[in-house]
Amino acid sequence: MGREIVNVQCGQAGNQVGEAFWKMLIAEHGLDDNGIYRGNDPQMLERLNVYFTEVEQGSGTTLKYVPRSIQCDLEAGVTNRIRAGPMGGLFKPDTYITGNSGAGNNWAKGFYTEGAELVDTILDVVRAQTEACDMLQGFQLIHSLGGGTGAGLGTLLLSKLREEYPDRMLATFSILPSPKVSETVVEPYNSILSTNQLVESSDLTICIDNEALYDITVRTLKNKNPAFDALNALVAQVMCGVSTSLRFPGQLNGDLRKLSLNLIPFPRLHFLMPSYAPFFDPKAKLFQGTTVSELTQSLFDRKNLLVACDPRFGRYLTAGTIFRGKLSSREVEQAVAQVQIKNSNLFVEWIPDNVSVALCSVPPVGQKQSATCLANSTSIQELFKRNYTQFSAMFKRQAFLHWYTGEGMDSMEFTEAESNTQDLIAEYQQYQEATVEDEGAEYEEEVQDEEDVQALEE
Repeated sequence: MGREIVNVQCGQAGNQVGEAFWKMLIAEHGLDDNGIYRGNDPQMLERLNVYFTEVEQGSGTTLKYVPRSIQCDLEAGVTNRIRAGPMGGLFKPDTYITGNSGAGNNWAKGFYTEGAELVDTILDVVRAQTEACDMLQGFQLIHSLGGGTGAGLGTLLLSKLREEYPDRMLATFSILPSPKVSETVVEPYNSILSTNQLVESSDLTICIDNEALYDITVRTLKNKNPAFDALNALVAQVMCGVSTSLRFPGQLNGDLRKLSLNLIPFPRLHFLMPSYAPFFDPKAKLFQGTTVSELTQSLFDRKNLLVACDPRFGRYLTAGTIFRGKLSSREVEQAVAQVQIKNSNLFVEWIPDNVSVALCSVPPVGQKQSATCLANSTSIQELFKRNYTQFSAMFKRQAFLHWYTGEGMDSMEFTEAESNTQDLIAEYQQYQEATVEDEGAEYEEEVQDEEDVQALEE
């Protein structure tokens, strides 16, 4: 019996990535495009209710599995395409919620005006989904931070869910913008305003970066002109890897709360960097051996990270690895320990055993084995610094600000988001530099001071 998760996908990127995620998910659980089970492995069905609701069809002989998912957007284009596509018969018709105007890449439209009008309708559908659950563990939101709907409406929805379900887990898969792969000029504004909300409202944010996705597709997969479908398939692979321990029986980190308990030492530092292995050129597949130690090393290699920053310039606070396929647990444990010993300077020494390992015998479709890693590393500050630098350059000159203030926003909110991001970067830096002796040294000084005072009094 698994504990249920409600999926919410918001905006153009959220819905496109969500579609790729569900496509991969139904393949892993042996379902067809209409949600009818065609598989032959009992493990596939055992915890299917984490993401799906079971519905009896017709005379009750066939069971249909319906995703527990809500697709929302401020314009109907992408959701209409899903509805008319091969997976149109999978989702419940009343879980598509769309506006008419679009957010025009404006965070304030998504958060304050257009999005605010739609949010109550979305929450009604969310309530209907949660009331049908036996043991709701939480929500997962798929959105991007660069546009208007995913960033504005997505974070508004998150804060409303936090109010209404304070004791449930809120996890987000957030696609961050990158200057190299930029669609709009106001992306730094949208992403910093969203980050400010995510720091407060989310419990677990898995960051995915457009720049890293392009790098992997072009360099490793040798696809010179990647379309969005190719990038979305990469994100879906990682999402399926991350949710493995929630969807298959007998796993460590079997729900979102256990996963975040092992990965988040400080509540504000809940931004995780995912990595996946193996990524390889389809032509080179026949020449590729994947030993456990190769898989493990790839997980901690910059080339396999879905965030464009270098882990060698930071330190790992914690990491969670999930291995899939017929693997020996002893080998996996040894390989992970080996990586930690070899790169001991990259792991903080004041959190012992900070890499957890989960094993799942069901491999991904079309592969014998794979591994996913979620790392909480201080090097992610590089990503926030990059966005912050662009944000402050524009905000200093008040560029494009009238589009936001025109929707009822106050420029003080920009200042607040700016200082909150500065604080976040400083916190990551502080824990990167922290050593085991720090607290001890302070305590010894205090004791010494007290002794000096007593000596003077005597």
